[in-house]
Amino acid sequence: MKKNLTIYGLLAFAMGVTACQNKEAFTLEGNIKNAGNVKKVYLLRADTSQVSVIDSTELSGGKFSFKNQSANANLFKLRAGETIFDLIAKNGDDIQFETDLNDQAHAYQVKGSQESDKIKEFNTFSNQFGEKNTKIVTEFQGKAQATKNQDSLLKVYQPVFDQNMADYSKQVLTFIGDNKKSLAAFYAAMSLDPYKYEPQLVAYADDIKDEFKENAAVSQFKRQMTAVKPLSVGHAAPMFTANSIAGKPVSLAEYKGKYVMIDFWASWCGPCRQENPNVVRLYNQYKNKGFNILGVSLDEDKGDWQAAVAKDNLTWQQVSDLKKWDGATARLYHIEAIPSNFILDPQGNIVAKNITGKNLEEFLNKTFNKL
Repeated sequence: MKKNLTIYGLLAFAMGVTACQNKEAFTLEGNIKNAGNVKKVYLLRADTSQVSVIDSTELSGGKFSFKNQSANANLFKLRAGETIFDLIAKNGDDIQFETDLNDQAHAYQVKGSQESDKIKEFNTFSNQFGEKNTKIVTEFQGKAQATKNQDSLLKVYQPVFDQNMADYSKQVLTFIGDNKKSLAAFYAAMSLDPYKYEPQLVAYADDIKDEFKENAAVSQFKRQMTAVKPLSVGHAAPMFTANSIAGKPVSLAEYKGKYVMIDFWASWCGPCRQENPNVVRLYNQYKNKGFNILGVSLDEDKGDWQAAVAKDNLTWQQVSDLKKWDGATARLYHIEAIPSNFILDPQGNIVAKNITGKNLEEFLNKTFNKL
């Protein structure tokens, strides 16, 4: 809701805000109760992938004050001892901060910055889910020490952990949807699994294409999403041709009219090799129903590639540029981590991406049992 500018102007005049507000800087004044051995506080800037200390000051009776500059809203962190608090500030903000270091929940109060209230709101529910995850992991580790059958124990706790993460991600998406004009939504979005929630992140990047243009981290995110958008679910997969182990060219176009999974992997990739038995099982289960796989190896050594194919019993077609990450096919699909996969429908459109394990099984079961 927009403020009534006439009323706001009168209030500002009456309160002396116009005379006091510095449009070329922001101020941060704080009070830290029960500071104990903490004698100094630090102000960190976190508007890029690097978080750096930009100022520090001594505590005096628990009081401190900072004056700094940020032409546009950016994320800052206040460090007191081992505790870090998030704030969002821009020139003209007059922020008051208060906390009690004896509080185990690290709660804090902020006035004078609505953006900081938003990042605080995100951190509050994020910490709640984080504490639940910690409890799940601690309980699992405690029981795992008392049993040799950790696999059965994992089958109990992994779904609980996964559900907690799913619930967390759902709340993050709601927070983003409710706060698209807030920089806090961007930092919340960065906590999502970029593989699992790529479609939502691509859509969010479109929503904020005209926002936060001076923020380096946001700008980088937008560029990344622009690059992956043509490779996201719902788009036509780019065609390519690469050589098989026998040295013969194989084209993705040969799979037109069929369901095919482009499977990026490598002999040296541990997670890929761990996933291969699951892929083999599902391929054998669904190949007669129309499921195909085209393996794309990021190996450099042909012998290693061929040996891994034989050992893992990968009976589907395999190709490779033998240039690791620099292969033309890997670059075309913007592969930055493996295992990575793209499932195409008979029209050549991407219908699923980067799904493994149980998620892959569920997708194939749903797809081929309805045909």
